[in-house]
Amino acid sequence: MIVDFASAAIRIATPLAFAALGGILSERAGVFAVGLEGMMLMGAFAAIVGTWAGGSALAGIALAAFGGAVIGLIIAIVTVRYRADNMVTGLTSNILTLGLTTYLMHIIGDGTLAINLDPLTAIHIPGLSDLPVAGPLLFSLPPFTYGVIFGCIVLAFVLYRTQAGLLLRAVGENPEAVFAAGADPMRTRMIAVIACGAIAGLGGAALSLGQIGTFTDGMTGGRGYLALASLIVGRWNPFGAALACLGFGAAEAFELRLQSFGVPVSSYIIQMVPYIIAIAVLAGIGRSSRLPASIGKPL
Repeated sequence: MIVDFASAAIRIATPLAFAALGGILSERAGVFAVGLEGMMLMGAFAAIVGTWAGGSALAGIALAAFGGAVIGLIIAIVTVRYRADNMVTGLTSNILTLGLTTYLMHIIGDGTLAINLDPLTAIHIPGLSDLPVAGPLLFSLPPFTYGVIFGCIVLAFVLYRTQAGLLLRAVGENPEAVFAAGADPMRTRMIAVIACGAIAGLGGAALSLGQIGTFTDGMTGGRGYLALASLIVGRWNPFGAALACLGFGAAEAFELRLQSFGVPVSSYIIQMVPYIIAIAVLAGIGRSSRLPASIGKPL
């Protein structure tokens, strides 16, 4: 029972963690990552269509990253190049993507085709996956989960151990100093937002291709906002954000089990649990959480 619950929490947290990692790049560079929902949704759509059309999961994953990057590029141009409000642009991109993916799906399927694929299977590490408890939790995971673990390690190294990471963080704190040092803060911000879109797109692929095997209208269902909450709870640190995503994944896994147990509470109320927790946690840490100094400020 406990192993099944923990496995479900990890599985649910994987798409959130991808989006949160992308959001860290964007917000560390000084652009609010409100558009994560749209980036994820485009990635979920592109992953299914790419796998179906290309006959390969790798094609779907590549197209998911590209689709998310396109949404990131649109946001980067509007917010960084033309200095539009981050919040309004992010929310608008989410609404735009919701309508666009629905429209494109109807165009591709002519209103009748439903693409159903087999979700990617777990990768079992020989000799380790058979271990009690630890085996199924750590060594028998879906490929996207291994990918997000690797992504946390790489992003933490890049942010805190490389010159590129130092430049990224400096742009989010003091872009004027970066410009005075001879670097281009606008270019750095645009690259960060586009990279955010690509990584969040992989989060959408983890949902549609890694878990469900199909695409439905608005299937992200607010997960982008949970990812945004997770990176704030994790203080813009890759491992902290991943742990926060795991916490929200556990809340959703608990919610699903409550429904299966037939608890005499409306399913709509139960579905609100992860979002209520997110609001409560954000309210609790709001005063102690320090945003990057120049986030949301035009260059």
